[in-house]
Amino acid sequence: MKKLESREDIELLVNSFYDKVVEDETIGFFFKDIVNVDFKKHLPKMYSFWETILFGQMSYKGNPMAVHFPINALEAMEKHHFGQWLKLWKQTIEENFSGENADMAITKSENIAKLMAYKMEMARKH
Repeated sequence: MKKLESREDIELLVNSFYDKVVEDETIGFFFKDIVNVDFKKHLPKMYSFWETILFGQMSYKGNPMAVHFPINALEAMEKHHFGQWLKLWKQTIEENFSGENADMAITKSENIAKLMAYKMEMARKH
């Protein structure tokens, strides 16, 4: 199994992940129906986001939480949605990579999913 160690690896991971997401019955509709994501713009942002998270490259500029609040206002983003996102992310990592950075990508994604699920729930209560 390959180690997760370059921008190219992140691109493979992110592309493979979003291939699963778009087809997923639980969360795909957020990307296709609610937002109609332009993947030509979205994917490069995700490459930079994960490159920053995993390698400290600081190539990502943005606020992922702020981007999700308007989506959450249109359609509730709930714990089970983040759970499915996490399941697909872990599955994609485990199919393609092993090693310390792969493990860190899973740990970081677990933290992100918990925080985002909590913040989206709190936003719906106010």
